[in-house]
Amino acid sequence: MATERQELIRAVELAIAGDWQGAHKIVQQDEADQTSCWLHAVLHKIEGDAANARYWYGRAGQAYEAYADAKAELTAIKAALTY
Repeated sequence: MATERQELIRAVELAIAGDWQGAHKIVQQDEADQTSCWLHAVLHKIEGDAANARYWYGRAGQAYEAYADAKAELTAIKAALTY
C-alpha cells in the first residue's frame, strides 16, 4: 500500500517543524515507496545516524551528499510532492 501523498506532505511539514518522531512514524508506513524512503533518509541524516541515512538514500535512489542542508532537502521533497 503506497503511503498517501498527503501523508508524506504532512511528514515533511512535521520534520520542518522539528517533530522528528511524528514524521518518522509516517514514513515507516511504506518502506517500498521511493519518496517515503527519501524522507526517511533525511530524517536519519537529521538524527545524525549517517549509516542508517545512507541505507535509506540507497533505497530512495538518492545521494546522501546531494544536499548539505536538511531543511533545503525537505523543501525539495515537499516541492516534488506538491508538483
